[in-house]
Amino acid sequence: MLDAMVKADVGDDVYQDDPTTRQLEELAAKMVGKDAALFVPSGTFGNQLALISHTDRGDEVLIPESNHIVMHEVGASAVIAGVQLRCIPDVNGRITIKDLQRRFRDGDIHNPRTGLICLENAHSSGKVIPLSDMKEIFKYSRSLGIPIHLDGARIFNAALALKIDATDISQSCDSVMFCLSKGLCAPIGSILAGSKFFIDRARKNRKLMGGGLRQSGYLAAAGIISLEKMVQRLVVDHE
Repeated sequence: MLDAMVKADVGDDVYQDDPTTRQLEELAAKMVGKDAALFVPSGTFGNQLALISHTDRGDEVLIPESNHIVMHEVGASAVIAGVQLRCIPDVNGRITIKDLQRRFRDGDIHNPRTGLICLENAHSSGKVIPLSDMKEIFKYSRSLGIPIHLDGARIFNAALALKIDATDISQSCDSVMFCLSKGLCAPIGSILAGSKFFIDRARKNRKLMGGGLRQSGYLAAAGIISLEKMVQRLVVDHE
């Protein structure tokens, strides 16, 4: 990994001229079945970038109360995206359609608009949300025209535990963030993936948030090793 970083071919990624970063983003998008992806400094950055790119200021986000975005991101959703989190009691990240139905709000002039649903899989407790739960919630969100963002910091661990591919999980969300660090062993960096339209918007918001990196290929090179070599080694961590 260090050797790949030293030898990386780099350019200016703010202008999308860093070939190694482009290679990482293309590989990452493919591995989670999305049209495009964006390299970001951290998982928290990726989650907050998703929130500001999906929502309008004053929107409400429905989210399980124990999720990382609620518990460990310093209230950034209010500061950066200007949204309100409406927390749902959960069991290790799991919620039901009835939980969402009771809290969905739209149309009443006195209420914020429900603009986004957030989930986390694998959950920070180490538990995994069943694929059937995600599919059901995604179907419900589609009926309302509301996007879903998945905090998939450890999505490859979740896929391994469920004995499925990561793309099977990410099909049930509009955007997904996953970490290249943690179990995938890169020293820094995360990925935000989604549609091309969404990632184009996120790219500009990344610059707004101070996350535009210049010769990011030195870091992206480590991320490529993570995706090409470390995903298959997660089974050792699970033994």
